[in-house]
Amino acid sequence: DSEKRSKFRQKIIEHKRNRYVSLGEHLRLCFEDTLTIKYQIQEMLRIERIFDPAGIEEELNAYNPLIPTGQNLKATLMIEYEDANERKNRLNSLIGIEREIWIQVESCEAVYPIADEDLDRTSETKTSAVHFLRFELTPDMISGVKDSHSISVGVSHPNFPMTKTQLKREVRDALANDLVLA
Repeated sequence: DSEKRSKFRQKIIEHKRNRYVSLGEHLRLCFEDTLTIKYQIQEMLRIERIFDPAGIEEELNAYNPLIPTGQNLKATLMIEYEDANERKNRLNSLIGIEREIWIQVESCEAVYPIADEDLDRTSETKTSAVHFLRFELTPDMISGVKDSHSISVGVSHPNFPMTKTQLKREVRDALANDLVLA
């Protein structure tokens, strides 16, 4: 029913507020969790008008791997350029950027992601505007996040040099909720 959908959508918008991280003007990470993926699945089922059990199962199988396991953080990387020509040129120059985004928990080594486990989104001539990233964290990193240590994120790609940015406390706290001490 549309009233329930509207309320759930509003809840998701509020929830995602502390899950987005901008990396400069044109890169954005959305850290996923059970709630964000549940919403994504529901929207895909609605948009694609999938009502049969096999179709629903297929969507669940596609999206469930994007839910963090408690030992990692999972994020959708979006490369955003409004102008189509600029976007095309930048996607050509940013090949491999999905493997050059890093996260660093205070006093720990930086972690680079495992990218696009479902399918390769980069060709020899361009990268995709959307990538799915998994950052595996050590027990020390998880403990640090749980103990309110700072988290920084940065980009090491030669065509998108960006020094680290420290996550806001609200974002760090939201991510801490995704992690479980082993």
